[in-house]
Amino acid sequence: MDTVRAADHDRYLSALYAPADKRDALLALYAFNAEIASVRDRIREALPGEVRLQWWRDVIASDAPDAGAGNPLAEALTAAIRQYNLPRQAFDNYLEARTFDLYDDPMPSRTDLEGYCGETASALIQLAALVLDPGQAPRFAELAGHAGCAQAIAGLLLLLPLHRARGQCYVPADILTAVGTSPPEFLAGDGGPAAGRAATAMIALAQEHLAAFERGAAVLPASLRPAFLPLALTKAYLASMSRRDAAALLSGNVRLSALKRHWLLLRQAGRGWI
Repeated sequence: MDTVRAADHDRYLSALYAPADKRDALLALYAFNAEIASVRDRIREALPGEVRLQWWRDVIASDAPDAGAGNPLAEALTAAIRQYNLPRQAFDNYLEARTFDLYDDPMPSRTDLEGYCGETASALIQLAALVLDPGQAPRFAELAGHAGCAQAIAGLLLLLPLHRARGQCYVPADILTAVGTSPPEFLAGDGGPAAGRAATAMIALAQEHLAAFERGAAVLPASLRPAFLPLALTKAYLASMSRRDAAALLSGNVRLSALKRHWLLLRQAGRGWI
């Protein structure tokens, strides 16, 4: 709980709306996500990061009852996987996608970006849904796909300053080409005159997936709602971004107050998407 509260406060808040007996498993998933997302910050070269990801692959794939023993997060995660019969292949796909984070290769295309988001944020939503209601969750896998893409792209936009400082470009190369720039130019200095157009294109892509999610969300059962709750904040983040100029986006000057985040989650938890 402390890990998720500190590293991923939006998902922490959403987990509080889940039934009490499901929260430990959700928090284990979200803490795992936070742990893997932070690997890049704790390494100087990619190889140690790959070794760390492989350690997690081995732990998750193991049938040994003591897999991950001594690591509280690994113990909690493997317990959740066993209790809720979560598909281990989804974790393997997630870790494979996260290998991209360890390197400075540019994101090749929109399709690649959507694939990355699908294996990471979308998979996390679907895994949370399987914890909450395994009978209903499979019906909403496509919805989770759109939800995760919207959430992940908004998150990448919020992290633009960090990624640019590292020399990482998650904005797809084909989008950059379409707006008249390139990964090196986007990463240099103020991003060049096309930086704002690139950010606007990313916002539009996230909003496209958010709209696709919202078109199907009215039939989302209340039992699955906590897995999708962060989308209430994604919508607000994107609305705020769309009102900002390129300089604000590239500097990371987009925030929601704690009060607004609590209110948005409370309202969405109560009424769903209608």
